[in-house]
Amino acid sequence: MAAAKKSAKKAANKKSGQWVRTVTTDSTHPREGLFTKSPETIARELASKRVSPKGPASGMRMLTYFINRAGKGLSPTRRKALEKAKNLLSERVHRAHEAERKAA
Repeated sequence: MAAAKKSAKKAANKKSGQWVRTVTTDSTHPREGLFTKSPETIARELASKRVSPKGPASGMRMLTYFINRAGKGLSPTRRKALEKAKNLLSERVHRAHEAERKAA
């Protein structure tokens, strides 16, 4: 009986695991192949107004989304590079928020 419940739960999770197909966004426009570049390039481009018109926080969400979607498919070295890009971008987001506070 417990195995049947486990199997049914697993099937439900597999079906609901395709939520990403319904995600549509127009807030960031990264160029193709951006996430294969150096961490510095990724952070700089995701923070730019051309890629993220709403600011660097949109770029941060896109990078986090990419890392989460890649999951176990990322090599350890690529994951480390993307995490470094995430840290660099986080610094930019923090500086942008500080600039907003000073302007207000």
